[in-house]
Amino acid sequence: MTKEQGGLRGWAAGRKGALSRLRFTSLRLRLVVVFALVALTAAVSASAIAYWLNREAVLTRTQDAVLRDFQQEMQNRAGALPAHPTQDQLQHTAGQMAGSSRRFSVLLVAQDANGRPVYGNSGGLSGFALEDVPESLRVAVNKRQPVSSANRSPYHLYWQRVTEHGTPYLVAGTRVIGGGPTGYMLKSLEPEAKDLNSLAWSLGIATALALIGAALLAQAAATTVLKPVHRLGVAARRLGEGKLDTRLRVSGTDELADLSRTFNNAAEALEKRVADMAARDEASRRFVADMSHELRTPLTAITAVTEVLEEELDSESGGIDPMIEPAVRLVVSETRRLNDLVENLMEVTRFDAGTARLVLDDVDIADQITACIDARAWLDAVELDAERGLHARLDPRRLDVILANLIGNALKHGGSPVRVSVRETAGEPPQQAEIVIEVRDHGPGIPEDVLPHVFDRFYKASASRPRSEGSGLGLSIALNNAHIHGGDITAANSPDGGAVFTLRLPKDASALAEERQERGRERDGKKDKKERNRDRDRDRAKDEGRGKDEGRGKDEGRGKDKGKGRGDDSEGDVR
Repeated sequence: MTKEQGGLRGWAAGRKGALSRLRFTSLRLRLVVVFALVALTAAVSASAIAYWLNREAVLTRTQDAVLRDFQQEMQNRAGALPAHPTQDQLQHTAGQMAGSSRRFSVLLVAQDANGRPVYGNSGGLSGFALEDVPESLRVAVNKRQPVSSANRSPYHLYWQRVTEHGTPYLVAGTRVIGGGPTGYMLKSLEPEAKDLNSLAWSLGIATALALIGAALLAQAAATTVLKPVHRLGVAARRLGEGKLDTRLRVSGTDELADLSRTFNNAAEALEKRVADMAARDEASRRFVADMSHELRTPLTAITAVTEVLEEELDSESGGIDPMIEPAVRLVVSETRRLNDLVENLMEVTRFDAGTARLVLDDVDIADQITACIDARAWLDAVELDAERGLHARLDPRRLDVILANLIGNALKHGGSPVRVSVRETAGEPPQQAEIVIEVRDHGPGIPEDVLPHVFDRFYKASASRPRSEGSGLGLSIALNNAHIHGGDITAANSPDGGAVFTLRLPKDASALAEERQERGRERDGKKDKKERNRDRDRDRAKDEGRGKDEGRGKDEGRGKDKGKGRGDDSEGDVR
């Protein structure tokens, strides 16, 4: 196949695809096309029927009038000729017959006394000739019919429509009854054809106008029908964007009005349900936050006591009774675990409330990872593959939290050695460059059914092991810290064995941090406005309550005064 053929095929395929999209995606176009097709079919059918009826009426009327005059002229003039007329007689009679009101050409054919055919026409040598008469018509005219009760004449009048050089003609012929010449008539139907052409043009123009009117009507109908649909689409998009107070204006009692009412009812129910869920979620977050804060105070005292106990355990004097040493060690470890759990819960509540903030700084990635490993005494169990001098603008504390959770999780579940590799990926524009950190262990990997849930809070791969050393929040907190930077964490299994966690962070998170701060200020402003409105409503309710109390006191005072007056009057009456 040549390039030109391939280009033509590609152009045809693109055109076909564009037409199919135009056909199936535009409801307005489909409505207009359907209206136009229906109007075109109706207009063409009506025009065709009208043209056919008018054509038959015009041609039949002209034909009947011409044939009636021709037959009458044959009886009156050709019938008066002798049995064997001369050519001059035939020529003179043909001219007289052609001078009738219908203006047709006449050809008379007879035999002279010697039996030779004699011709006479109304147009002279260049006029109507016998060769202009169709052979079939001549045969029918000269054919003698048997005479019977149903057929009293041996010869009849026959006619035929022919077209010569684009002009329609009516040709007729008959013989004089009782002996005499045979006459043929030629009548041009060009005036009637012009009238019919004018009628066809008029019907065509009427069809075109009807088509245009149908298209305009379809456009108006489509606008009427699609405007509520468009409003419904806009409202649905706004609802999908989280603007749950979106409602449609309902007018009328048709199906579209019912659809708008249904949408409003659904939006109202959704708004109420979302509000209830938000309220419950807010209550649960507040409960977790309050409990975490409340637990910090006793935990601080317990932690101080456990530190003292731990120092006693590590001292050489042996200040702890060996009988209770295991219990003390258990208390110390569980206190440390409870402290970590409370800290994690508080961090989770910050993420849920949207109050987590980035404190950005220039970070050397290799130094940051080394410091994280060294602070937790993992240097012997972790292999680091990172170039020195790779800097990024990130939150060092949150990056440390991410690395500690990923590396600690790999050491706990995958075993050492854990390999941490760092690389930089270029971006277009350069501001979109990323830092990619991979943490890989050499353990059995993560089951396929567990992979989608490794970042879920409190998720446990096996229900038979409900108790674990971790809080179940580490990977979730790591993922949230990555998201707040504009990055992400993915988990997968390596083809060579073991699990691989891939952390992707932008090299510069300044723009995202500014955007989050702006959203935080807007949210705080809305919250302050809501609190001011709530305080104003509370003050208004208090003022109304005081007004009611004062009014009630005045009414009671007036009631007492009236009671005293009535008492005095009654006592006066008694006296």
